[in-house]
Amino acid sequence: MEKMDVFAHVLLPNYYEKMLNIDSTISTTYAFTNIESLKDLSVRRKLWNGTTKQIISYANINAEDYCNPEESARLCREANEELINCVRENNDMFPYGIGMLPFNNVEESLHILDEIASSKELVGIQVFTRHLGKSIADKEYLPILKKCAELGLFVLLHPVFDPRKPDNNIVFSWEYELSQGMLDLVNADIFNKCSNIKIIVHHAGAMIPFFAGRIDHIMKDKKDDFKKFYVDTAILGNTKALELAIYYFGIDKVLYGTDAPFGMMPNGATKEIESAIDKLPISQEDKEKIYFKNFQELLQIERGK
Repeated sequence: MEKMDVFAHVLLPNYYEKMLNIDSTISTTYAFTNIESLKDLSVRRKLWNGTTKQIISYANINAEDYCNPEESARLCREANEELINCVRENNDMFPYGIGMLPFNNVEESLHILDEIASSKELVGIQVFTRHLGKSIADKEYLPILKKCAELGLFVLLHPVFDPRKPDNNIVFSWEYELSQGMLDLVNADIFNKCSNIKIIVHHAGAMIPFFAGRIDHIMKDKKDDFKKFYVDTAILGNTKALELAIYYFGIDKVLYGTDAPFGMMPNGATKEIESAIDKLPISQEDKEKIYFKNFQELLQIERGK
């Protein structure tokens, strides 16, 4: 069966080297930079199962956090070009990429979106729950989301820690931040302001399916908006949790994603996540929807590919 992993990561060497030249402590601050299969594509290929294709986005080292607006825009353009070349050279493994934007330079981000949309290799952008201390739903970033909807570019929502909180942890915090980011977007009326926007949320929609009852009772006027998000399967397994995500969002809104190479060494939790999907009490046709057909349909709608 064809398999298309919508949420996998890389840290390509030229971009990483440029960021290290700006701040050499990145390599010690972020432990994930020590994952060889994240940085070295020869290692990634050796560990690859030969069949699961990955749509790749950069790991969370964003130029905007280190550079002024002009330099951030330049670095993002160069990073996107490197990503395009990576896809071209490794198309059997990486069929598409997800671009990067400088959120401290919204004006240039809009121009970069045009560049992304004109490429055959890039099909969307990665955004984070917070940028520069502001929620992704902040009105400053609305032009970016609107343009993604206009251009037919996917928006992949990835969590980051909120630096104001003293108890950030990798087990629970990111799931909270994703849930809060989704709430912020719903409260900002994003699905009305950005008609037809396609937002794909990491980690199976985090806390939203579990707290659906609270959402239904507390947010009666906006509860249906939460079901307009798409979600991936990157929760390190857990068939029952995936069942709940499917029940809440619907089978057509769930896309295969692993977060590779994160989660399990040395190359991610692909086997564990595929095992959890294969154990789902759903039809083979529905499993095919999760593994590749839902993404293919979205791609056809958004980009005509």
